[in-house]
Amino acid sequence: MESHLSYPVLCFFRSQHDNQSWLASLTTILDGCALVMASIEGASTWQAQLTFAMARHAVVDLSQIFNLTPAPWSEEARLPPETLARLRAGLAADGVALRDGAEAEGKLASLRRMYEPYVSSLADHLSMPLPAWVEARSAVDNWQTSAFERNPQQVAETFMSVCDQRRAAGAPPTADCPD
Repeated sequence: MESHLSYPVLCFFRSQHDNQSWLASLTTILDGCALVMASIEGASTWQAQLTFAMARHAVVDLSQIFNLTPAPWSEEARLPPETLARLRAGLAADGVALRDGAEAEGKLASLRRMYEPYVSSLADHLSMPLPAWVEARSAVDNWQTSAFERNPQQVAETFMSVCDQRRAAGAPPTADCPD
């Protein structure tokens, strides 16, 4: 946090990968912390609270450095109900115990309201897209590709064959190898 506050020009840093940015990473951390604090049953929220507080502090201070007004907040802008339902279904399928009901959804919305207006303003100012809560498509990670490979999908196919072998051996599904 101190690096970007002391040297705001660092905020304009761009990754060589168009689908990666420090702002997307920071937003993902905030999203994950908010989800743990609001919705994950039995999770220790202490670390999530500390991380959330520091990350929110960073986006608020960075917004102030650039004299940005927080963007208007909409509960459905980044996390519409159908996406939240898909996220919850995916977590439940992986065996994560979730808090249900309006109280959990209200707490998640309340936490999101604390940082999303700031990250949205920063995203607009820096021309950096914010990450989706749930990836709409299956993407090959940057580390799985190379300019020298004839078929970048080959690495993904190799991982899928490992998953197929795990399934054939009767191993339970995991986040890396879903059904």
